[in-house]
Amino acid sequence: MIDKTTLSTLPQDVVCLSHLRWAFVFQRPQHLLSRFARSHRVYFVEEPVPTDGVPRMERHVCPETGVNVMVPQMPRGLSPATCETIQKLLLNNMLLENQISKYVLWYYTPMALAFSTQLRPELTVFDCMDELSAFKDAPQEMKDREAELLRRADLVFTGGQSLYEAKVGRHHDLHAFPSSIDYAHFAQARTQAQEPADQAAIPHPRVGFAGVIDERMDIELLGHVAALRPEIQFVMIGPVVKIDPASLPKNSNIHYLGGKNYKELPAYIAGWDAAMMPFAHNESTRFISPTKTPEYLAAGKPVVSTSITDVVRPYGVKRLVRIADTAEDFAREIDNAISIDAKDADWADRRDAFLSQNSWDITFRRMRELIESRVLSRELKALHNEVGSTMPLQTAMLGD
Repeated sequence: MIDKTTLSTLPQDVVCLSHLRWAFVFQRPQHLLSRFARSHRVYFVEEPVPTDGVPRMERHVCPETGVNVMVPQMPRGLSPATCETIQKLLLNNMLLENQISKYVLWYYTPMALAFSTQLRPELTVFDCMDELSAFKDAPQEMKDREAELLRRADLVFTGGQSLYEAKVGRHHDLHAFPSSIDYAHFAQARTQAQEPADQAAIPHPRVGFAGVIDERMDIELLGHVAALRPEIQFVMIGPVVKIDPASLPKNSNIHYLGGKNYKELPAYIAGWDAAMMPFAHNESTRFISPTKTPEYLAAGKPVVSTSITDVVRPYGVKRLVRIADTAEDFAREIDNAISIDAKDADWADRRDAFLSQNSWDITFRRMRELIESRVLSRELKALHNEVGSTMPLQTAMLGD
């Protein structure tokens, strides 16, 4: 008889291979893996950084979450093949030194397959949060590596509904988990009183954006809208990445305040009259599911966005976010957001009812349940094989 009490529900460790830096912007990986770290050891392996010293794996423990942030240090001037070999050795040594034997292997980038195919996890998860092959400067082999990762992964999550629809038929265990919300954190903006110093002097009305400013931003639209509404101040919070800062519109009513800590965001958003998402329509935005959509709403701010699919469905359809694509329409919807939505009790009630069904805690719990189910199924099959193939699996599980 198989004693089911001997079965674990989840390996002790989670090893994540990511193209994102842990300390860059607090987003989907940080929300999910921070929750794993409450009960498991989490190792977040970043891409290498150049060094003048010998190859090594540096470790930093995130003080707020306990996540082990692992950063490979790679000597300059090495060939890509040599770098991949060294990364493989550093990763192997990390597992040995930390006695990581039973673990979930969690991918955010297919490019990590170049140095991780030797690993033997209990379960492999691919959290496909973006269509990375469509991003600026994406390597040519990204699509081939993704196809291989889809073959290897036991579970695949997608960062939005449109990305899920694009992957249907490419994996047998595929699940959509759109961007979620840390409601309590952003709801602080509803009662925040003190203005951050670099925003305090900016006059009202203010319309803001908080996030990475990159090729996904329609900078031409932003400039035109600012020109159409010179009385409105446009606050841009976030780092400028992969585009030339000199290309950004320089209207006097656009204010670039730079990147801010995740903890600071509610204080900035509190001082806005509305929020905006002027995303471009290009390959890099085709499948995005912006985390900032529910964040702005949780902060109590009306929102105007371009017609990004995962914003239109469900937020536009439910009349929670105003949708516009031309500069004239975008400017008009900003006027409506400030003059109508911000004072509309019905809109506020519908907004909060929708948000009550959506949280990172709920998303994490559902993901974890799927992972535990797949791990348990594997363990039961392994134990059944030990008992003997002549005993039916159902009988072995029941202990009869």
